[in-house]
Amino acid sequence: MDSSTVSLLSPLPTLRFLSSEKLTPTFYVLPPHNHFLKHFSYATNLNRNSKFRTPEAVLDTSPITPTALTTPSLRELCQPYVPQHILQRMEEIGYVMPTDIQREALPYLFSGRDCILHAQTGSGKTLTYLLLIHSLINAAKSSVQALVVVPTRELGMQVTKVARTLAAKPTGVDGEHKSCSIMALLDGGTLKRQKTWLKAEPPTIVVATVGSLCQMLERHTFSLETVRVLIVDEVDCIFNSSKQVSSLRKILTSYSSSNNRQTVFASASIPQHNRFIHDSVQQKWTKRDVVHIHVSAVEPMPSRLYHRFIRCETKRKLQTLLSLLQSDAPESGIIFVAEQSEKSKKAGKAPSTSLLIDFLKTSYQGDLDVLLLEDKMNFNSRAASLLVSAIQWIDIDMSIFWRLEKEVDIFL
Repeated sequence: MDSSTVSLLSPLPTLRFLSSEKLTPTFYVLPPHNHFLKHFSYATNLNRNSKFRTPEAVLDTSPITPTALTTPSLRELCQPYVPQHILQRMEEIGYVMPTDIQREALPYLFSGRDCILHAQTGSGKTLTYLLLIHSLINAAKSSVQALVVVPTRELGMQVTKVARTLAAKPTGVDGEHKSCSIMALLDGGTLKRQKTWLKAEPPTIVVATVGSLCQMLERHTFSLETVRVLIVDEVDCIFNSSKQVSSLRKILTSYSSSNNRQTVFASASIPQHNRFIHDSVQQKWTKRDVVHIHVSAVEPMPSRLYHRFIRCETKRKLQTLLSLLQSDAPESGIIFVAEQSEKSKKAGKAPSTSLLIDFLKTSYQGDLDVLLLEDKMNFNSRAASLLVSAIQWIDIDMSIFWRLEKEVDIFL
């Protein structure tokens, strides 16, 4: 998939100010692009109600979805498909009523359809596909039956933790309990132990980053022939990574076939989702009847959120930033800074983050602590959307974007 297919978030080193609390956050963007302003008013007026989208050619409304009058519990949605001990453990953890994505997606997933789960961070996508996995696997069988592909080690660790928590023995269950084994095959660690594990007694579920997974596949340590369900989480991040996208395509088409597995893509952001669905079918990443489920869409900006744009010359950006900080006097804030280009690195120029920190230390008189988060601290490419979404529950007074992205969704 080329860059014109799905335009996604780039890694953003970040300068963050942390202090006490205040209620009304403000967004600034320095400087705006014409194409962004052209589309911004349209984007903010889009219908943001929860919705279900799929190409007309593959639309199938046969699964019965809940009505507005009767909302089934998670147990009722999963009862015929998910083992009893998993349902008991699910409720023990605290998952009782389904979220929007779970209510919409589970009937289609349990019917065997390939799905694209498109919903905001925190909407319940991980539990959704883990319940599907437990409906398909046989814990008594020693083979890799489910694969979850993730873009980063950090996300892989989170998914593994949730998967192991869900698969643990429920309280009060007596006797022998055969729990499925879950392997984390993640970048940043040695693969010797995992290689031995895979050969001795293959795990039931593997959570893997693209790089480590491809190493194992290329060495023929194991194959995907026995995989019944393949999940790609944060699929937009992987397709936006020049290092990972070619390997993911091999995983989806060369090392396995969509005809022999159920495929699920999950993401909080798929800007050109219609094009992505088309490519998924044409490239045979999924079956032709793939279903796109889009709920919990990005909401319009809250009424108490002030969004302003400032145009200025490049040489005036630092002084403009200083003026903003001095006039608004925020108690806490986040500044998103673009990743340094290769051309700038070769020229020996200092990163924008370093320039900003030095400038603020010498010029700004406010009493604020400064924390720098960047790539070497595993601040991955989902940072922008995660932190902007977090404005809803973290009291941040001001967010400043040092450079605009091409997609409007990131700011909404």
